[in-house]
Amino acid sequence: MTHRQRVIGFVLCIATILLAVLDTNIVSAATVPIVSDLDPAHGVDKIPWLIAAYQLAATAALPLYGKLCDVIGAKKVFIGAVATFLAGSALCGMAGSMGWLIAARALQGIGGGGLMSVTMVVLRELKGPEEKDGGKGGSVGGIIAGAGMALGPWLGGVLADHADWRWIFYVNLPIGLAVLAAAVRVLRLPAHSTRRTIDFLGAGLAAAFSTMLLLVTQWGGKDHAWSSPLIIGLSTATVAAFALFVRRQATAAEPVLPLGLFRIREIRYGFAIQGLVGAAMMGSMVYVMIYLQVVRGIAASSAGLYLIPMAIGMTAVGLLSDRLATAGWSQKTFVVSGTVCASAALALLATLSTDTSLWTVRAALLLMGVGFGQLIGQLIQLVQDTAPAEQLGVATTGVRFFQTLGGALGAALFGTVLSRVYAARGPGGTTSTIGGLTGHARRQALDAFVSSTSVVFWSATAVMILAAVLATRLPAGIRRKPEAEAETAEAAEVNATAFATAPPLPR
Repeated sequence: MTHRQRVIGFVLCIATILLAVLDTNIVSAATVPIVSDLDPAHGVDKIPWLIAAYQLAATAALPLYGKLCDVIGAKKVFIGAVATFLAGSALCGMAGSMGWLIAARALQGIGGGGLMSVTMVVLRELKGPEEKDGGKGGSVGGIIAGAGMALGPWLGGVLADHADWRWIFYVNLPIGLAVLAAAVRVLRLPAHSTRRTIDFLGAGLAAAFSTMLLLVTQWGGKDHAWSSPLIIGLSTATVAAFALFVRRQATAAEPVLPLGLFRIREIRYGFAIQGLVGAAMMGSMVYVMIYLQVVRGIAASSAGLYLIPMAIGMTAVGLLSDRLATAGWSQKTFVVSGTVCASAALALLATLSTDTSLWTVRAALLLMGVGFGQLIGQLIQLVQDTAPAEQLGVATTGVRFFQTLGGALGAALFGTVLSRVYAARGPGGTTSTIGGLTGHARRQALDAFVSSTSVVFWSATAVMILAAVLATRLPAGIRRKPEAEAETAEAAEVNATAFATAPPLPR
């Protein structure tokens, strides 16, 4: 590809990632008009499925996406993911019932899982040989995550208030179609001509295991007691599916998540740190919002504005990261600094009381954005830099997979901690009854709730400190595997020859 084509490809990837991040957050702001239109009587009970359908489908598809990238090439998989996402978006916009919308949202999630993960593979392959090593290039994750976090709820609210809620999904179509058309014409990525089998059984087991785990974490302690037969049975099935998945990966000829990747120290620690970061992010963002609404009485729409400092921190770090890399910051330095900043922010949140200045909350979220902004892009690049060339796809999607599972486990852990501590310290009842209390009982309930959230934030701090400890175990420099270096050099030779003899692009 020429330099101009690479620039166009980079812009396509930015637009695609932004679509994925926006669609993760945009629907939450429009649930009320959606329910009022499609099912005023019973739609509220289906809102959790509307939110969860996208995440469940996206997570379940991740391992297969990575393997498909390694088998048939990232360009074909990228185009397929974008097309699936657009089909799901169109069906969501045309939905005539909540059931239809939930099913279409799941289809959109299947494509959405590829928008984030496969796009990172495409970004990697768009780099020239001189750009693939070193700390540069980690800025994209922080910038896009920050922009999407700030714009998603706001854009959803604007479209819901000033247009029909269906435009939340229709707005994806013109952007997505432009990305699709340009990708078909411009992208020229390495194609894989060697026939390799795809472990569909392993992919199915991974999908079953991850889906059931997410359902356990979403239902347990909320819709169903942890000791209920449904949760116990689902948990048992999750463990069994995980055991079968691991066994399959150890015996399959072409596993979707090769166990050999875990022998590479950078990848092993990268997956673990990303999982811990996912758990801590879930605990921080969710429970900051709950604190603002329950304790400080801030409306849900206004509480979302408190995420803007976090988005600013992520974006600022994204813009600075390439300069810091040029100044000598290694990926290890970014990861250690990011985990330390995030730990300090969570510790600051753990000191909140019923009358703490709200500027303290904003400062903590800004510091948290600075921390997470250093981690989002750098961990992916760390894994990509050390993965064998033929396993780039599964290694990249593996990072996202572990982040999602870590977030699910974090939500379950922190939710259980909050409910148990509140039950022990509160005036009786659950946290959902606080809004109906008055006088001394309300004051006691709020004090108990704040102390419960403090325990949650201290728990999240401990998780991030563990991530920081693991980060110190990373090597100072990237050590590419010898066979990966040879393959990269050979591929560069082949690509240079092909480029020299290729016919000019049609005008």
